[in-house]
Amino acid sequence: MKTARGDSLAPRRFACPVDGFQQMINGKYKLRIIWALQQSPRRYGEIRKGLLRDDSGDKEIAPRVLSRELKTLAAFGLIERTDFHVVPPKVEYTLTPVGRRLLPIIAQMIKFGKQYLVRNAV
Repeated sequence: MKTARGDSLAPRRFACPVDGFQQMINGKYKLRIIWALQQSPRRYGEIRKGLLRDDSGDKEIAPRVLSRELKTLAAFGLIERTDFHVVPPKVEYTLTPVGRRLLPIIAQMIKFGKQYLVRNAV
């Protein structure tokens, strides 16, 4: 794992796997970012403008919040950031193999949510 400056980060380890998993996915947008990246790499602007809009019509994610979420996901090794070093800047985010392993878990969460948490239309 590398930071934006190129410094190496050691993967975080936790004494409790549940605590570690919770810290890894904690936040309003992390799971949604992972789910949005399942089909193909996405650019920062694509994630910010379209993929993270709430069905309730909420505004887009704030750029500062999105940057923090992306950095955290990268630090956990769930996504990879590719900087193309061009002008204007072009950066893409893709799932790592570890991030891809979360997709079936998220799919089960969606299934559970549809079954028990979403109001049925009358």
